[in-house]
Amino acid sequence: MVTATDTATSDALLATILSSLSDDKAEDIVQIDLRGKTEIGDYMVICSGRSTRQVSSISEKLAQKVKDDYGRTAKMEGKDTGDWVLIDTGDVIVHVFRPEVREFYQLEKMWQPVSGPETAAN
Repeated sequence: MVTATDTATSDALLATILSSLSDDKAEDIVQIDLRGKTEIGDYMVICSGRSTRQVSSISEKLAQKVKDDYGRTAKMEGKDTGDWVLIDTGDVIVHVFRPEVREFYQLEKMWQPVSGPETAAN
């Protein structure tokens, strides 16, 4: 059962993550509300870094910020290659991509709501 405290904590965590990404000059930041859609987390955040070095740096700084502010150790995959880094903070899943990799996978489209019969036909 999700309580108001759980929601407040995940909302505060989301705000911290968005602030950290903005501070580190992440681009095209998109947040997706996952509540009621899946159990993997409350939110998903997708953003881009201009280079493998920036993607890795954004990811490292974000994981450290979450640890410092919330005492949570974020699980991270892909930091060594820097093309696509997944950071699992528990309530918020963060994907940091290089732009070309983000365009290839188009992860946002998987989570966008389907609306109308014309969308179903495409």
